[in-house]
Amino acid sequence: MTAIQICALISIATATGILYWIGYRGGLADGRVEGYENGQDDGFSLGFEQAKEQCAVSITQAHEQRQRIELLLSREPQDRLTLLLIAEKLKLAAETFKAVKSETHAAQTLALREKALNMAGAMDLWTQGDAA
Repeated sequence: MTAIQICALISIATATGILYWIGYRGGLADGRVEGYENGQDDGFSLGFEQAKEQCAVSITQAHEQRQRIELLLSREPQDRLTLLLIAEKLKLAAETFKAVKSETHAAQTLALREKALNMAGAMDLWTQGDAA
């Protein structure tokens, strides 16, 4: 081989290597951009679906809360007083049951009294929160 052929062979090999390297780097950059765009689109779609589901849950919770508030608002203050009177009568009944040595009935009566007091307390807390 002559010197010119050797130089041409080296030049062709070098040019092929540079061309391959440029193509590889360009393809790698394009792949990264495409992957990023696809990932961003997929992430957006996933986030949108999650937000949509969360919105539906929030709407359901708000609807249930509105129903509970309407129920509380439909009660009148005399309902609270009635519950307090019932609690006092249950206390009297529990004392009577204790006097006749019926501890199970006394315990049940006291439990019902606590429930009535809790219900009256919940209504009282609502009126206090409304006034504030």
